[in-house]
Amino acid sequence: MKHLPWRDFFALILSIGVVGLGLGATIPLTALTLDQRGAGAHVIGLVTAASALGILGSAPFVTGWVARFGPRGTMIGAVWVAALSTVLMQIMDNLWLWGALRFVFGATMGVLFTVGEAWVNRLAPDNSRGRVVAIYTTSFTLFQLAGPALVAALNGKVAWSFAACGGLFLLALPGLGLISAARAAGSDEPHPPWQSVLPRMPMIVMGAAFFALFDTLILSFLPVYAIRQGIMTELALLSATVVLVGDTALQFAMGWLADRYGRRRVHIACGVAVCLLLPLLPFAAGTPWLWWTLLVALGAAAGAIYMLSLVACGEKFSGPSLTTASAVVNASWGVASAGGPLVTGVLMQSAGIQALPAVLFAGCALFLASAWWERRA
Repeated sequence: MKHLPWRDFFALILSIGVVGLGLGATIPLTALTLDQRGAGAHVIGLVTAASALGILGSAPFVTGWVARFGPRGTMIGAVWVAALSTVLMQIMDNLWLWGALRFVFGATMGVLFTVGEAWVNRLAPDNSRGRVVAIYTTSFTLFQLAGPALVAALNGKVAWSFAACGGLFLLALPGLGLISAARAAGSDEPHPPWQSVLPRMPMIVMGAAFFALFDTLILSFLPVYAIRQGIMTELALLSATVVLVGDTALQFAMGWLADRYGRRRVHIACGVAVCLLLPLLPFAAGTPWLWWTLLVALGAAAGAIYMLSLVACGEKFSGPSLTTASAVVNASWGVASAGGPLVTGVLMQSAGIQALPAVLFAGCALFLASAWWERRA
């Protein structure tokens, strides 16, 4: 990691971390506010899904914006729009407008994720790419985890809560300003269309889609699943947090393993681990130590699948192609996070609570199938 441009790297980490803090705060704040206003769960779900659709909607345009404004200019513009769309939620009550604002907010998140992930891959040396990307994803997740705690601390104490959250995003601007001008400039090379890069990245796309599915379903349904399995409500509500802790705490170790033993080998091993751990969920619920251990391991393995998909992007693509590939990754995230909860909710209602691990198992199996297909191709 000695060849890593540390100043630019830490500036990017700080900027994307602040974005994660704002994102982690706005999601529960939106749901809490809607619930306090008497909106039903279906309304909360639709407004939440609008953000995922926004991520998907921005994907085709990111490469063009980066070509025109450069990576830093594009991220700065996205930060301002994210802040403005959040502040406007403070002064508007119409649910349709809230849905539109969350769509715009999701679009800005898609832009920031795409450019940030491509940028960190450009900064990372080849021999330490796994560890560098792991630090990036860990930092984002840590800041995102702090978001709900911030909302809980400020709930009822700050009258203009959405305005305050909007202001959080603007704290990312100084970090973006610290990145050297040479690295902040855009490339004059043409950006290839997504159709030219997609056939080269089936394993990457499926890895990102699986983790989007995993992340969304764990946050949405794992507490309900735990309660149905007989776990006390207070402990059940902690289950999703424990999964995120496993994801956060062990990412650097997974990145080190990938640098040491090979990205593809560790990537596939994580998929196999998830498929072995998921069927144990119904049996672990009655044994507390096994339940918590299983959740930590699941979070670590599933999070590594996404992190190593980003690493694979940096290995396979460079220049403008890397930005296009990162946009494809975030489009797959948008599709999985928007459609996954809808399908899983219906299955859990009709087929029973065990549909949750079954859907996650199927998603991970598809990831492993894409790895097999890519190897044969």
